[in-house]
Amino acid sequence: MKILHKGYLTGPIIGALWALVISVTLGVAISFATGAAAKPALIGSLILGLATGFARVRITNRWAADAVAVVVALALMLVGLGALQFDDSFSLVARVVLSVVLAGTVSIPLRSILRELHFGALTRHQFEDAVIRFLTGFGYIFFTAIVVIPFYVMVMTSMKSQQQLMLNPLDFTIDLSRGWHLFDSYYELMTRFHFGRYLWTSFYVSVLTVALTLLFSVPGAYAVARLRFRGQKVFSRGILLIYMVPMIVLALPIYIAYSMVGLRNSILGIVMIYPVTTIPVALYMLQGYFRGLPVEVEEAGLMDGLSRLKVIWKITLPLALPAMASVGLYVFMIAWNEFLLAFMLLDDPSKFTLTRGIASLNSSEIPRQHLMAGAVIATVPIMALFLGLERFMTRGLTAGAVKG
Repeated sequence: MKILHKGYLTGPIIGALWALVISVTLGVAISFATGAAAKPALIGSLILGLATGFARVRITNRWAADAVAVVVALALMLVGLGALQFDDSFSLVARVVLSVVLAGTVSIPLRSILRELHFGALTRHQFEDAVIRFLTGFGYIFFTAIVVIPFYVMVMTSMKSQQQLMLNPLDFTIDLSRGWHLFDSYYELMTRFHFGRYLWTSFYVSVLTVALTLLFSVPGAYAVARLRFRGQKVFSRGILLIYMVPMIVLALPIYIAYSMVGLRNSILGIVMIYPVTTIPVALYMLQGYFRGLPVEVEEAGLMDGLSRLKVIWKITLPLALPAMASVGLYVFMIAWNEFLLAFMLLDDPSKFTLTRGIASLNSSEIPRQHLMAGAVIATVPIMALFLGLERFMTRGLTAGAVKG
C-alpha cells in the first residue's frame, strides 16, 4: 500500500475512479431527463479521470487544472472516446456542452478531494484523508441516487397519459405541452377514488396514535428512568424486545381477535392497535432522554415542597418537550406509513387509510399512473414534514444526551 503514497499515483487513481462515478451518474441523469441514451464509457472515463487527477496534483493553478479537464473531455468526445457516448439525437452543440459539464463535475470536486496532495511522496495522513473524502463523495452520490431515482420515476409516471405509457413505459421525460392535463391522475384520485377522504383518515388516525403513544410512554419512560422498583432493569431491557417481534407474526392473531370482538373494519380498531407498535420504541427513546436530565433539578423541586407529581408536571415535562415533540413526529410517520395492519383489518373503502387506499389501486383495471400518483400523494406530505422539522427532531432527541 505504501507504493500508492505518491501524489503522482494517488491523484490519477482517485481521479479515474471519481470520473467513472460521475460519468455513470451524469449518464443516468441525462437519460432520465431527455429520454435519449447517454452511455458511460469505461475507457473514456478512466482517461479523463487520470488526466484530471494528474493535473490536480501537478498544476498549482486550479483554473488551469479545470482547463485541462475540459480540453481532455472535448478531445475524447471529438475522437469518439468520450466518457459519455451520446446517440444520434444529440446535436454537436449539445455534446460539447454536456462534455464541458462532465469535465466540470469531475474536476471541481477533485479540488476538495485532492486538496492536500502534492506531486511527490505523501504522508499516511494525506493519503488516507484523500481516500476518505473520495469515499464520502461516492457515498453521497450513491445514497442520493437510491432515494431520488425511484421518486423521480414515480413522479414522472404519475404525469403520463395512458397512451404515453403504452407507447413507451420507460420514457421518464415530461411533456409540458399537456399543460394542466399532466395532473389528470391526481384529479381523478381526488374525485373518483376519494383520496381526500383517505388523507383525512390517515391524518387523524396518526394524530390519535401520537396522543395515545405519548399518554402511555411518557409516564412509563419516566418510571423506568427515575423510579426504583423490582424488575426495573428487566423491564428496561425488555422494552425493545417487544418491538423486535415482527408484526407479520402478530397479524393473524390480531385479525382473529378483532373479528371475534367486532373491531375489524373499524377506525377504532386501527387506533387501538397502532399504539401497540409505537409505544415500545417511544418508551425506549424517552427513557434515554429522561436519564439525561439533571436529577438535581427535580431534587430541588422536592426540597421546595413540591410533590413528585408536581415536580413531573412543572419541571420534568417542560424540560422534556423537545424530546416529546421529536418522538411524536417519529410516531406520526410510523402511523402514516403503516400498511400491514390497515391491509389486514380494513375492507370498507369508506374507512381506508391512505396506504390501504393505494393498495386498492394495484389492479389491472386501474391505470398504472394512478398508482404512482397515489404513492406521490402519500409520500410528499410526510417527506415535507420530516425535511421541515428534521433539525428540531435531531435537537430534541440529543438535547438530553449529556447530563448536566
